[in-house]
Amino acid sequence: MSKKVALVTGAGQGIGEAIAKRLANDGFAVALVGRHLDKVQRVADEIVKAGGEALALKADVAKRDEVFAAVDATSEKFGDFNVIVNNAGLGPTTPIDTITPEDFEWVYSVNVGGVLWGTQAAHQAFKKFGHGGKIINATSQAGVVGNPNLALYSGTKFAIRGITQTTARDLAEEGITVNAFAPGIVKTPMMYDIAHEVGQNAGKSDEWGMETFSKDIAMKRLSEPEDVANAVAFLAGKDSNYVTGQTLIVDGGMQFQ
Repeated sequence: MSKKVALVTGAGQGIGEAIAKRLANDGFAVALVGRHLDKVQRVADEIVKAGGEALALKADVAKRDEVFAAVDATSEKFGDFNVIVNNAGLGPTTPIDTITPEDFEWVYSVNVGGVLWGTQAAHQAFKKFGHGGKIINATSQAGVVGNPNLALYSGTKFAIRGITQTTARDLAEEGITVNAFAPGIVKTPMMYDIAHEVGQNAGKSDEWGMETFSKDIAMKRLSEPEDVANAVAFLAGKDSNYVTGQTLIVDGGMQFQ
């Protein structure tokens, strides 16, 4: 590869921001994709200021054409395409009786649709450049064991594991690996929003809401976004070249598989 090029969706904050910065530090030229250009532009500017290469792009991962356009813009800017991290996702609290058709469409179109469209777009780019590549999908420990009040979110994250395994088989002969990472309870704005909603639904505090998710962590601490980015860096690098179809759980010891 003349230059390693990666694209990270949902890169404007939290885990996506940490992944983009880690990959840039590892020598990747990084495209940062988000629905809010100002957020991904801030992160891209920080990467460039630190000496890296970064491109901020506005796209809604639920819209197939926008995902393909983002991958095309990335490959045109940097002259290659090697890794996609399908990280963008939604995590609303959804007690089972409250779920509406609109909720279903919204969460599945982003969480599952974003992985499908990202996989298709990356596959097209890999074929265009005549080489393999790496597809890395965000699932969750809630996609390993169902979590309370998260029927939609957990459902999408279980679906992503299935998509990961299937596409790993489908694309292996082309030199493409497909893996997933499953974070646990990470200090991100989305996780704090989930904890707040769970607490509210139970008439309890935000701290109580977070405790319902974090009480069983063997390492007795919440995850930093950088903990997850470290695992993604492994999946994006050459040391994982013989790993495919796997879900790497990064939860401090909540689930053991």
